Amino acid sequence: MSIRIALATFVAVLVTLPLTAQVQKKEMAGIRNYSRVDATVGCGGATDPAAMSGLRKEGYVSVINLRLASEGGANVDAGRAAAQAAGLKYIHLPFNVAMPDSKVVDTFLAAVADRSNQPVYIHCGSANRVGGMWMIKRVLQDKWPLDRALTEAQAIGLNNSALQTFATNYIKSHQN
Repeated sequence: MSIRIALATFVAVLVTLPLTAQVQKKEMAGIRNYSRVDATVGCGGATDPAAMSGLRKEGYVSVINLRLASEGGANVDAGRAAAQAAGLKYIHLPFNVAMPDSKVVDTFLAAVADRSNQPVYIHCGSANRVGGMWMIKRVLQDKWPLDRALTEAQAIGLNNSALQTFATNYIKSHQN
């Protein structure tokens, strides 16, 4: 009987492993607040254009930048040029936390779901917006419970209550 219990426990652990992705914080040259979420996504804050070649070496094939071009230090054009020079696809989806746009979220969800963009590196200024967008993705596309997605989003960098409220409301209005 104890073998059956041990086997059932082992199977239960194996089944839940993919559901418990853990944010792994690492140091990466030219990237503020870098973390690897799983094999298909990495997240970060401010990313120097010089870091693009390092991202390519890490295996990423695309970069999603959520920063506004008007943000200090955003360097959107330089980031795009450096990404393309490194062989990375560059997707700029400016997301304004003060005036969040659902259409940007829709485009983000389509971009991260597109397997040709994976593995993808997603960044903003601090990883706050990345966390909010990733929370939405986890619930709507990966079918995670909201509380679990929020915990992961906070580990990535979500720390703005207004963005958390926007993300939660977006999720609720788009759940089937």
